[in-house]
Amino acid sequence: MSLCVVRSRTLLGLHAHPVCVEVHLANGLPGFNLVGLADTEVKEARERVRSAIQNAGLEWPHSKRITVNLAPADLPKDSGRFDLPIAIGILAASGQMDPSALTHHEFAGELSLSGALRPVRGALAMSLALRLHAPDGCHSDTRLVLPPGSAEEAALAQGIRVFRASHLTDVVHRFPPPGSPAIEPMNDADWSEVRAQRPDAHETGLAYDLADVRGQAGARRALEIAAAGRHSLLLSGPPGSGKSMLARRLPGILPPMDDQEAIEAATVSSLAGQFDLSRWAQRPYCAPHHTASATALVGGGNPPRPGEISLAHQGVLFLDELPEFSRVALEALREPLETGQVRISRAARQTEFPARFQLVGAMNPCPCGYLGSSVKACRCTPDQITRYQNKLSGPLLDRIDLHVEVPLMPPTELLDSQPGEPSQTVRARALAARERAMARQGCPNQALEGDTLKQHAALTPEAEQLLKTVANRLGWSGRGTHRAMRVARTIADLAGAERVSSIHLAEAVQYRQPNVG
Repeated sequence: MSLCVVRSRTLLGLHAHPVCVEVHLANGLPGFNLVGLADTEVKEARERVRSAIQNAGLEWPHSKRITVNLAPADLPKDSGRFDLPIAIGILAASGQMDPSALTHHEFAGELSLSGALRPVRGALAMSLALRLHAPDGCHSDTRLVLPPGSAEEAALAQGIRVFRASHLTDVVHRFPPPGSPAIEPMNDADWSEVRAQRPDAHETGLAYDLADVRGQAGARRALEIAAAGRHSLLLSGPPGSGKSMLARRLPGILPPMDDQEAIEAATVSSLAGQFDLSRWAQRPYCAPHHTASATALVGGGNPPRPGEISLAHQGVLFLDELPEFSRVALEALREPLETGQVRISRAARQTEFPARFQLVGAMNPCPCGYLGSSVKACRCTPDQITRYQNKLSGPLLDRIDLHVEVPLMPPTELLDSQPGEPSQTVRARALAARERAMARQGCPNQALEGDTLKQHAALTPEAEQLLKTVANRLGWSGRGTHRAMRVARTIADLAGAERVSSIHLAEAVQYRQPNVG
């Protein structure tokens, strides 16, 4: 048989679309042609596949004209994931494998020149897509064959049969030509079915414990409110006041991830090639340098890849030295903060990535950092201070729920202070408050909007009058008023209150700057 079809998948955003790798061997001038909108990485498979087949002791069809078509032709294909299906198609079309036995399988893997298989990114997205939508003509029991590392990742999507192959010959031996017996592998590492084994999530608060933070009661309280309601947070204070230290400890007090959140976060990190099984169900923490571009933050490229805001999905995005980021990069955060997703549009197609992250920004009050400090005098002029603070636009600040001052503690007071509450204690309170919100409305307080906000963040008459007075006097926008209500609802949940009283609202008002809506 000179024609063989092998199934695989290509990645476009979070979606793994089915691809048919069609291999045809014909008489004529020997050659190797690869078509189907393949990028440079895929086209280089011609050399890798030829060397892998020969070095694995298999026969290369020297006298044949080889044509490989990656269908559909209008779907972009990238990376070395098609090395394995191309090699299998050539071997099956040349009679060295059984084409009919490949029907209920999908293959992906990069080949080394020796024939060893290397992991590919997006394995979890492949298994999720296979579980949701089996390709046309495939049996519902379609199996994935992947390299070591990728197979364990794909098995996290329960309900899919995943097989691990370490070498090209391991795959060839499992699908011998008709009449030839299958060769059993030397050990289970060469070919085995991978079971879904999800490691227990480690306590992220152990490495960065909130007890290490001395003093800063106001900032610690704001951190607890942010964890309970999934609110964004801006820390402002002089250098060395502990802003970065506080931000690094937020993941340790966040509620544990449920199964759906863990799958979503793992899928995004898999697309970026950063998946680590040992960090399963741990909240992501991303802290890009302030020189990061807008594309690095929100994602992009061709084909589009997830940016830092998507890598921080279901976790924390910490932007230190917030005013030092480019204006374009910061303004690109405005829509994802509202919608929880980012849509990257190109001329040919559009791609969506999830971006439901908690933003924690840190900034100095002025260029020198000591404006308002009782320890060191500020040496900035009023114009310098104004230009520095104006680097953050009003619409961006309007989307940050909590604005907190972090004062610089004198060394003597810092050394004499006692350790604060540990992360586990604070996390228990934040978890209890989050569970109250989820039982009441099915989502964190930060996601409340419209009629659901009025229903579940109902104010007492005194609190409603206070909100009207404050909003009119400070000139708040509708967005700023609603965000204050959400924060007040979280404060009430931490207190175990059914309704939002004036005490809860008064504390929430303190976390919004007077010049911010």
